Amino acid sequence: MALVEILSLCMYVEKKPEAQAKEGEVRLAGSKTSSEGRVEIYHDGTWGTVCDDGWDLAEAQVVCRQLRFLGAKSAVNGGTYGEGSGPIWLDEVNCNGTESDLSTCVFKDWAVTDCTHKEDAGVVCKSSDTDMNISDTGYMLDHSLALSEELGQVFDSGDGCDFQIVVQSTTGNKQLDGTLETVQTTICAHKMILSRFPLFNTSEENTISVHVSLSCQPYFTSFIRYIYTRKADVTFSSAQCLHQMASKFGVKQLMEDTGRLFSKFLPQDVTFHTPVSLYEYSVETGDFLLKENCLQYMAWNYQNLTQSPAWSHLSVKLLGALLSRSDLVVSDEYFLLVSLEEWISQRGNLISLESQADLLKLIRFPMIPAEKLYELQFNSTLYNAHQDVYGSNILKAFQFNVLLFSTLKNNPVFKKDEDDYQARIYTATPWAATIDRSAVNPYRHLRQKSFSTPVHNSLIFKTNVIQWEANIFMSQSDCSNRGVRCESFPTARLTAQNSLRQYQSSIRFSNQLLLRCQGKYICQVQDFKNDLSHISTNGSQGLPYPCPDGQYDYQFVVIPNYI
Repeated sequence: MALVEILSLCMYVEKKPEAQAKEGEVRLAGSKTSSEGRVEIYHDGTWGTVCDDGWDLAEAQVVCRQLRFLGAKSAVNGGTYGEGSGPIWLDEVNCNGTESDLSTCVFKDWAVTDCTHKEDAGVVCKSSDTDMNISDTGYMLDHSLALSEELGQVFDSGDGCDFQIVVQSTTGNKQLDGTLETVQTTICAHKMILSRFPLFNTSEENTISVHVSLSCQPYFTSFIRYIYTRKADVTFSSAQCLHQMASKFGVKQLMEDTGRLFSKFLPQDVTFHTPVSLYEYSVETGDFLLKENCLQYMAWNYQNLTQSPAWSHLSVKLLGALLSRSDLVVSDEYFLLVSLEEWISQRGNLISLESQADLLKLIRFPMIPAEKLYELQFNSTLYNAHQDVYGSNILKAFQFNVLLFSTLKNNPVFKKDEDDYQARIYTATPWAATIDRSAVNPYRHLRQKSFSTPVHNSLIFKTNVIQWEANIFMSQSDCSNRGVRCESFPTARLTAQNSLRQYQSSIRFSNQLLLRCQGKYICQVQDFKNDLSHISTNGSQGLPYPCPDGQYDYQFVVIPNYI
């Protein structure tokens, strides 16, 4: 096929760039029919999905009218139109049915959800054709795969190319005239194909110079070829370079997909240099999703991080971001304080007293076990240098441990929404129990564990004990024997064996299930809904951080907080 024919075909096949979506805009996806599909909503620069909890015809009416349809025929539960990607923006949406936009209905808050993409909501809208009972069946002719291969051949051959890309990199070596040595290579491409991306149209000239790092120069040809074919082989070595190029030139799909691949690479580096460097890179490029991906992995595996070569080189900003998180997984809050004190001591005068104090204020002193609080003034290496910080926070912690909630909440100093009073994910006894990989053993007793915890972290509840039973169900018969309905396997269950009714007005349990891959790193943290947690696997909706062969230890963590 001649180049002119292929390029002409591109003009018909390739969609025009979509106009920038507006905040709160909705669309339907996952269906070949425009009037039905998975509901997606645009927020904070990103498309995300809606959970089907509470989803009914009232919400569907709002979506369909917002999309200029006549109304809704039905509300569709999750999974019908496939699983979406990205954030789940809305959960427990409650509309009257008269609202003009879905985002004006009542919902929890943006991205506050306990759902997975298996629960993505959908709608079937009424169209004018449907109301007139006109049947207009459409058929898809898809020859796009052949087009991709042919465009790849055009790029490889260079036939008819009319646009020169000069790729330059400095080696760091000085030449005789004092300038840095430059290495360059030239790629011949087709301006029509590159014209969709503005940075390739900065001038009317047929040549453009591009500066990339020396380590990324070998991958620039693959990057340009991707623009032709929408295909690229990505390795650990090339991923960050391709992501950086895609970010610079606005190739959004490549940037997003390589960003997701980083999840596969993070657990491979036990030194933690990769997640740390990717975090710094995400801050530099403003990539929020990559930044959150790196922070989440380091928060879930904080104790491994403290024992890694990267630990002593963390920036104040990165450590502060980790200490601010409630999904930090540690044995207890005292461990967190000790690790921070050791980090500050190792850095010495490199960290200002003001920065030290700011980091210490991120420790949740009320969550430190009471028996450790008294010892701090004698054992802490930083107590004398920061007596004000330690003194005020230890006092706050003792008040939390000895005052009833009814008394504490009337104290103007107490703010129940303060992070200081919210437990993180503590894995030390008594708050956690583990069922190890032998849970897959057919002997059922190995998939069950009983343990007990106080009702709350406060010392006044120390003798108020709750008995818990943790189970891993591997089959429908396991679930049926306990009178439980399971949607998939394995499924975890964590139930209180004595009544919690007397505490329901003041204490809420936000229990978590941790999946620890081969006993090495935490690859998933998920909550319980009605005491059940359907466990993600490499082959289902996917784990945040993949685990070879699905070899998990299951750790059940009890997390009580004042309401």
